[in-house]
Amino acid sequence: MIGEMIGYEMRLVNRICNAHGSQWRNLSAASSVIFLHDNNSFHISRLQKVVQRCAENRSIRQGTACHAQIIELGHQIDTLTSNMLINMYSKCGLLNQARHLFDQMPERSPVSWNTIIGAYTQNGIESDAFKLFMQMPREAATQFTVSSVLCACAAKSAVLECKQLHAFSLKASFDSNPFVATALVDVYAKCNFITDSILVFESMSEKTDVMWSSMVAGYVQNEFYEEAILLFHRARVTGLEHNQFMYSSVISACAALAGLIEGNQVHALLRKSGFYANVFVVSSLVDMYAKCGSIRDAYSVFSGAEFKNVVLWNAMISGFSRHACSIQVMVLFEKMQQMCLRPNEVTFVSVLSACGHMGMVDKGRKYFEMMTKEHNVSPNVYHYSCMVDVLGRKGLIYEAKDLIDDMPFDATASMWGSLLASCRVYGNVELAEVAAKQLFEIEPHNAGNHVLLSNIYAADKRWEEVASARKLLKDSEAKKERGKSWIASKDRVHTFMVGERSHPQISLIYCKLEDLLEEMKKLGYRGETKHDLHNVEDYRKEQLLWHHSEKLALAFGLLCLPSCAPVRIMKNLRICGDCHLFMKLASSITGRKIIVRDNNRFHHFENGSCSCREFW
Repeated sequence: MIGEMIGYEMRLVNRICNAHGSQWRNLSAASSVIFLHDNNSFHISRLQKVVQRCAENRSIRQGTACHAQIIELGHQIDTLTSNMLINMYSKCGLLNQARHLFDQMPERSPVSWNTIIGAYTQNGIESDAFKLFMQMPREAATQFTVSSVLCACAAKSAVLECKQLHAFSLKASFDSNPFVATALVDVYAKCNFITDSILVFESMSEKTDVMWSSMVAGYVQNEFYEEAILLFHRARVTGLEHNQFMYSSVISACAALAGLIEGNQVHALLRKSGFYANVFVVSSLVDMYAKCGSIRDAYSVFSGAEFKNVVLWNAMISGFSRHACSIQVMVLFEKMQQMCLRPNEVTFVSVLSACGHMGMVDKGRKYFEMMTKEHNVSPNVYHYSCMVDVLGRKGLIYEAKDLIDDMPFDATASMWGSLLASCRVYGNVELAEVAAKQLFEIEPHNAGNHVLLSNIYAADKRWEEVASARKLLKDSEAKKERGKSWIASKDRVHTFMVGERSHPQISLIYCKLEDLLEEMKKLGYRGETKHDLHNVEDYRKEQLLWHHSEKLALAFGLLCLPSCAPVRIMKNLRICGDCHLFMKLASSITGRKIIVRDNNRFHHFENGSCSCREFW
């Protein structure tokens, strides 16, 4: 056995020596000369120290030279020495060599198991890490091992393995260990088992700052944004010092809720902390202000940052793009290059999207070609989707269709949806049918695609096709996602659904809405019932249109917000045509600026017009 091991290792060393040339062989030979006169034990002790240094410095050449010396001295089977070699090879990324050393060990210590399992988890080979954990003697498992493998489970969202490890932790009394508990909180959250995360978190009598951060991040990952913000403030009450990860998570929660007031509070806390100079935290802050509809505040934070990396530039460019500030996007894009920062895939998505909002086809083509020719960035499916939008918005629908046919990816729902929307604007029934057919296959449960096709038929007065499209919708399982809108006022987010009745101020809200409707009717406004997807009579459709969630949110905002403040409304679906017209008229009648963020972009309504230029 020992002879075979030494033979294998010597062949391995020889192959490595031959691969690295004479310099490598000279190093090995030199190390032999150095240690010839030493006694054996002293020689091994010195070699072990060198191996440790090689592991720290990732010096694989010197490390393998020491390995050769160890083989010559017959100490390959020594457990301590083998552990050091496994560690050295693992840190140098040579997992196959580390595993062979491990497999040949006649005796393995807990350190042996932990080292090789840790190597697999750190290199992203989670399945092998878990298999080894299941093979190792239970008495060899440590809290470090369990937390390491749990982290691997989190990377793969392996909830079954997580449950098994959790059960083992309970039996071994590891569950009270902060590293194990934090790993459990993290993996359960990433596997969408947020209730289990909460149970583990609340069971800990002493919580580290990392555990608090993991729980806040877990809430955000599972879209429990209000809970994330509450936990952030709860941590502050306990006297815990927030770290940069917790700040980034809670800022993301504020962005998702469009909670500008909460975002301002977190911003104020950041100024007092030592993390305001952290470029990633600042990038989150820029993104938050942009998503809350306050693009000026976003730019103010961006301008004040001392250090700007690509992430921060992208956050600002993306913010301008979502708000249809296309000129500012182009200016920042040029400044970014002047600062010797290379734009990446994310940058070009924002730039191409801005070209679409402004209908700048030539600019879009220029940037699309620039990606590969000047910046060596290969276009991905998002860039192609942007180009389909750019072409479609200018009526170049057939060219957009050709681009979809020629691209090296399968077309996404976003692409076909963009093409279908363009067909609605330009009345192209032929391509609308092609796009709709693809959407029916990709999104069989999305009723909006059926209704949009029906409306395209109706605009062309093809009533038989209208009836057929409606029947197909009725016979299918497609359903319209229920729309909701929310608006922040006095440290609280108010949510509205169509026909809302549960809000404590609902009577006043409906009264305000009726007043607005009366003023609009004087200007000729009538509800566009074609935008309502409910299977009811036209009169009832008009009522439902008047009580759409964003209209209710607007009425509430006009009642509760200061007259000088803009009304910021967030919606989970794309704003319908009737509500879009309603917001334009409301901005003219009230003299208020109204900002609506739907699931596609921002609409800035002011003096009877919208920043989207009637295409969204």
